[in-house]
Amino acid sequence: MNNKIRVYGAVILAMIFWAFSFIWFKMANENFRPITIVFLRLVFAVILLTSYLTITKRFVKIRKEDYKLFLMMALFEPFIYFLGESYGLTYVSATVCSVLISTIPVFATIGAWIFFKEKLKVINYLGIILSFIGVLVFIMNKDGSISYNIKGLALIFLAVFAAVGYNLTLSRLVDHYSPIYIVNVQNVIGAILFLPLFLTMEIKSFAGLTLNFRMFLPVMQLALFASCAAFILFAYSVRNLGLLKANVFTNSIPLFTALFSFVLLGDKLTIQNLIGMIVVVAGLYMSQLRGRIEPVDEALTLTGKTA
Repeated sequence: MNNKIRVYGAVILAMIFWAFSFIWFKMANENFRPITIVFLRLVFAVILLTSYLTITKRFVKIRKEDYKLFLMMALFEPFIYFLGESYGLTYVSATVCSVLISTIPVFATIGAWIFFKEKLKVINYLGIILSFIGVLVFIMNKDGSISYNIKGLALIFLAVFAAVGYNLTLSRLVDHYSPIYIVNVQNVIGAILFLPLFLTMEIKSFAGLTLNFRMFLPVMQLALFASCAAFILFAYSVRNLGLLKANVFTNSIPLFTALFSFVLLGDKLTIQNLIGMIVVVAGLYMSQLRGRIEPVDEALTLTGKTA
């Protein structure tokens, strides 16, 4: 019983940390611009994960044929993914962003079907359709117009598609490297990719700030809890629950985000928003169902959760 409490506590805590990531970004955005937030978050995460890998002696040598895959993976996520998500969050609420980001497994399933010929069941197709209907219900007015900033929605969906590209690349690496090592490498490359943008676009605004610890707190929370702790907790839950059972819990992220955004940021939710969110979560659950226990690509489980 105690072990079950630890396992389920770990997976729920991971979901809470990932749900908070959207809120912490909104808080950090009050002082820092998007690229600055991402760059600092990656630097902090690299320091933490590198320290962990050093202490546990889990560094490995990257195979020569995998260099291009690691570069491509980091280009998708964190680089393109964070550009889309971070700038998107400046136009839409944390709740809206979390609902749209939660559709990543759906697009990943479609991508696996297109590129890897992975067969889907009827209930999976129904779940995909239902999740799209839920998103439309969430963002549309009664007259059929979009109630949210189109630019923000486009940027968030850019992040979604980047995560799918990341997923397809990741699937070729998970058999040779540990998840934590992969995340650390992608964060190192991501920090290098973001450095020129930070130096050319936002260094002046950053240098002009009167810095204090409180300003850095949400960025450090993003790095420690969302980029490191949540991933480790989720990996622990996967080992004990299995991929399918652990993955089901990710559908709760939009619900947690909506609740915390309401309490901490004052975001408002309408009945229509709540209905749309429930439909999205139901569709996501259906899209991931399997009729019998089958091998599941670990990459599909990690998609969108490593950042």
